[in-house]
Amino acid sequence: MCGIVGYTGGREVCPILVDGLRRLEYRGYDSAGVAILSDERIEVCKATGKLSVLESVLIDNSPNGVLGIGHTRWATHGRPSDENAHPHSDCTGSIVVVHNGIIENYLPLKTQLIANGHKFVSETDTEVIAHLVEEAYQGDLAEAVRSTVLRLEGSFALAVICREQPDLIVAARRHSPLVVGLGENENFIASDVPAFLPYTKKVYFIDDDTLAIVKKSGVELRSLDGDPISKDVFEVTWNADMAERGGYEHFMLKEIHEQPTALRETMRGRLSSETADVTLEGLGLSHEDILKLNKIVMIACGTAYHAAMVGKYMIEGLVRIPVELDVASELRYRDPIIDNNTLALVISQSGETADTLAGMREAKRRGAKVLAITNVVGSSVAREADGVLYTYAGPEIAVASTKAYTTQLMVLSLVSLYLSRVRGTISTERDAQLRRALWYIPEQADLFLSEYQDIIGCADRYHNFAGFLYMGRGPNLASALEGALKIKEIAYIHAEGYAAGEMKHGPIAMIDPSMATVAIATKGRTYEKVLSNMQEVKARLGEIIAIASTHDTEIHSLADKVIHVPETEEMLSPILNALPLQLLAYYVAKFRGHEIDQPRNLAKSVTVE
Repeated sequence: MCGIVGYTGGREVCPILVDGLRRLEYRGYDSAGVAILSDERIEVCKATGKLSVLESVLIDNSPNGVLGIGHTRWATHGRPSDENAHPHSDCTGSIVVVHNGIIENYLPLKTQLIANGHKFVSETDTEVIAHLVEEAYQGDLAEAVRSTVLRLEGSFALAVICREQPDLIVAARRHSPLVVGLGENENFIASDVPAFLPYTKKVYFIDDDTLAIVKKSGVELRSLDGDPISKDVFEVTWNADMAERGGYEHFMLKEIHEQPTALRETMRGRLSSETADVTLEGLGLSHEDILKLNKIVMIACGTAYHAAMVGKYMIEGLVRIPVELDVASELRYRDPIIDNNTLALVISQSGETADTLAGMREAKRRGAKVLAITNVVGSSVAREADGVLYTYAGPEIAVASTKAYTTQLMVLSLVSLYLSRVRGTISTERDAQLRRALWYIPEQADLFLSEYQDIIGCADRYHNFAGFLYMGRGPNLASALEGALKIKEIAYIHAEGYAAGEMKHGPIAMIDPSMATVAIATKGRTYEKVLSNMQEVKARLGEIIAIASTHDTEIHSLADKVIHVPETEEMLSPILNALPLQLLAYYVAKFRGHEIDQPRNLAKSVTVE
């Protein structure tokens, strides 16, 4: 969850570190700090709270230097405090470390280190790393870090500097993200590319159990056995401006408006026209593999789980193969029935979600083929899967996911169509209908986002309501759950997503004039049933906001507010229905005065269990 940044080169390092940490704020944090090699000593400055608090500390005490590391912390071991903030030092202050992840065996290590005479000043698991490196150091920092990493259990991305080696940062990773930026006579490390994007687009994506030895003059990669590693340089295609707000008040609003482009980019090369066949390069499955499949297990968390719910509806409906849907944190702790005729379909925006990675590895251990859907090239999920389909959404900075979700739905639509053609479970006519409808989805999203004053009016009317109930059926049950999640995430209003047919089984007891119901009632096979559920709400004096198809006039007699979306095939409708649900949550949160891009207690990438 944390953000790491490091630099060595010829520039003053403090502004680079602070700027890099600011570009990683989307990851969520409760404290921040920097360590800078200055005048043959390492100066550490850190503070609880927002990055602005650290900046105020640095105004009075900004160390000069050209090498340093920085960190934004999201608490796991120890409360948020100045003492627990990173960076952490050894007993002498000569070795300093920053770390993202969890050291699972830190307690026995700490007990042994204390017995050896080491003094600890924090409650964190991270501090053991600094003391372990101190014990191992004999003039070679890379070797000391290597031997330390061999003793660690758990997940980590870490960076270490040493007073005696003033031109060197040593970094390592296992199950937590780490990238290296390659510049001219300067080099960078970070948890994610935006941290150093203004300076370089050349990147190494670091693999598990790899050391990166970073100097001004160059970068060397080694295995934990000490062997050199050769790796291709990846050229980032998006620029620094793409990670900025681009004139929008918040990243979330910008990213909502980027969805038509993101959907087109995700479709590009896979569906070249409304009449073309679907092509899926990188699928990692032969036709023979696809024909042998007897089950698909979908593994995801949070918003990606809601995308998987839609995917289950699509795949079972078109491919006619059983689909199991698992919250990743549950799959890893049960005994799933998975074999070598199972496809594990893994969905993760970041490709670094700890529970999703663990679930994927469990499925793979049991013999399943793994297909990953992710937005991050070079991520752990992408590297470990047998096949990977990228969602070309570009960087998503706001914590609440928007374009990552809709592009995941786009990929799932393409996968469903492709598998159904290979297995012969779809007619030529139906295949053509769905491909044509999918082709027009980005254009319809553009049209919807060109004017939505009705949504702003809804948000103004309902932002002080006590709660929201979202209801939907079929593939739009997932839309109801996702809409409720969005308003919980950023507006801090209690909300429930429910299958509309379950209203009489409990939720209807909550209906009163202070509860707003959002009915997802676009045209489909259960449209009339949803209208009946809306009548139940109205009979109990509930206020209703309806998400309805463009030409639906009947629904106005039942709803207090109607938001019209372009009409499409029912199984594709969650893509377009996501837009009003995202905007409603955004404007409700705005009217309530909340910090939308970085909601409390949440982080963008959940890289610890």
